[in-house]
Amino acid sequence: MDDLPIRDELRGKSPYGAPQLDVPVRLNTNENPYPLPEPLVQRIAERVRDAARELNRYPDRDAVELRTELAKYLTRTCGHEVALEQVWAANGSNEVLQQLLQAFGGPGRTAIGFEPSYSMHALISRGTGTGWLSGPRNTDFTIDVGAAEAAIAEHRPDVVFITSPNNPTGTAVDAATVRRLYDAAQAAKPSMVVVDEAYGEFSHHPSLLPLIEGRRHLVVSRTMSKAFGAAGLRLGYLAAHPAVVDAVQLVRLPYHLSAVTQATALAALEHTDTLLGYVDQLKAERDRIVTELRAAGCEVTDSDANFVQFGRFDDAHAAWQQLLDRGVLVRDNGVPGHLRVTAGTPAENDAFLDAVRELMKENA
Repeated sequence: MDDLPIRDELRGKSPYGAPQLDVPVRLNTNENPYPLPEPLVQRIAERVRDAARELNRYPDRDAVELRTELAKYLTRTCGHEVALEQVWAANGSNEVLQQLLQAFGGPGRTAIGFEPSYSMHALISRGTGTGWLSGPRNTDFTIDVGAAEAAIAEHRPDVVFITSPNNPTGTAVDAATVRRLYDAAQAAKPSMVVVDEAYGEFSHHPSLLPLIEGRRHLVVSRTMSKAFGAAGLRLGYLAAHPAVVDAVQLVRLPYHLSAVTQATALAALEHTDTLLGYVDQLKAERDRIVTELRAAGCEVTDSDANFVQFGRFDDAHAAWQQLLDRGVLVRDNGVPGHLRVTAGTPAENDAFLDAVRELMKENA
């Protein structure tokens, strides 16, 4: 691309991605390892068949039925009543974040996140012409609240990203921290604060969604990729003040959610209880991984997600390769000395833990 007139802020950058390798145990992309149950597959087929009969027509531009059901889901599971007018949906939470940055970021504006964190926050910021600022974290990967407040006061960003649980570290953010950073963002100038809860259903702690009450500039984004086991669906959504929903509709593409996507998501929402049962299994496996990695001599970050960050390795990439040589693919997430593993099925987790124990013995 060196000979292309690419924008300066994109020059030399790498696209987001993780290795997709054909190995026995793949635990590197935070997918839900459980296939959708057969009754849900059948219900998806029914709904998609009905939608197919009208594919000559554009889909519901505003996805009213889907947003209504998402509002009911959030109300039931997050302990806070949410209305249709407060919910917006798009093709994965990444499109939700992109629409937020298109509406509230852009040239001459800046966004801040607290790194290490989800790398797409910086990539989408640059892609929308939004300046990116990297805020501080403590050595245990929690947000350094005082330093974060100072950074917000100094730089006066237009968008503040708070990721809870945080990818790739798995650490959660408490409500008090969000309140303090929100207040700091409003004191500097009215700024949007986006709480990315892609892994919210896996947390030990309640959702931060109730904090949107009385906070016009606070947004909580979520996804169906993880808890719903629907990574291939590409459906993300947000909850916020109705004015925020109105704002993102200014930048959404026409008819951006296909009729097939809406039908599939509605079918999945009909099977919420079954799918959240898988989440409970994965939370138990996640906690088992933490316990057994520590017993094996690893340094492990407390996790509220469906993955675990572990180390500490003198050469993390070499450790990644040694695990791959044993048929286990994890994520070299770029955090010095650390790797990240997704919670899989019990059998997959056993294979991973056996490989780590061998690795630790070799390197002792």
